[in-house]
Amino acid sequence: MENQRQTPRRRGRPPKSRADLSDTRELLLRAGLEVLTEKGFAATGIDEILGRVGVPKGSFYHYFESKEAFGLQLITRYGDFFAKKLDRHLCNTTLRPLERLRAFVSDAMDGMARHDYRRGCLIGNLGQEMGALPESFRAHLKKTFFDWQERFAACLLEAQNIGELSAEAKPYQVAEFFWIGWEGAVLRAKLEQSAAPLELFATFFFVSLPKG
Repeated sequence: MENQRQTPRRRGRPPKSRADLSDTRELLLRAGLEVLTEKGFAATGIDEILGRVGVPKGSFYHYFESKEAFGLQLITRYGDFFAKKLDRHLCNTTLRPLERLRAFVSDAMDGMARHDYRRGCLIGNLGQEMGALPESFRAHLKKTFFDWQERFAACLLEAQNIGELSAEAKPYQVAEFFWIGWEGAVLRAKLEQSAAPLELFATFFFVSLPKG
């Protein structure tokens, strides 16, 4: 019988039991987001992520060249997810602009409470350990924060245009101030396992806004 020519196998071929290959990649990304919002990137091994979803290591390297490449994909995934969360509140024209900001803050606080303050913000977590991360992460993290600030600033500008916010206020600076402070409050809430830091920051942020 004539020998059949075998097709070369890709490195890290995914398990045969998974017919839909995209499912495995999605499982890995979701598990990565869960672990890295709780723990640091440097402290998390690939084996821990694989163990959560029962996927062999070979499958990981079929989808991601390295842990660094995986991390960059997680930054993009989390940034997009959070941008949609922001838009859901900040683009809700049934509310006045400052009410939209409050709605987002309330939703974010509820999200941390649902996970017993074990999970923080992936972008903030990675920013905290930037000194131990691949340099390629820096630009992606900065880009993500800038995107969130832009969305926040647009809502603040709306508030300014309708007289909710003083004409003297600088929406882009106010938005940057919010994210700097909010990420610190998220970190502290995770440390204390309490909503108190989030509530304290939110109270002072809204009280300090120069009203129109």
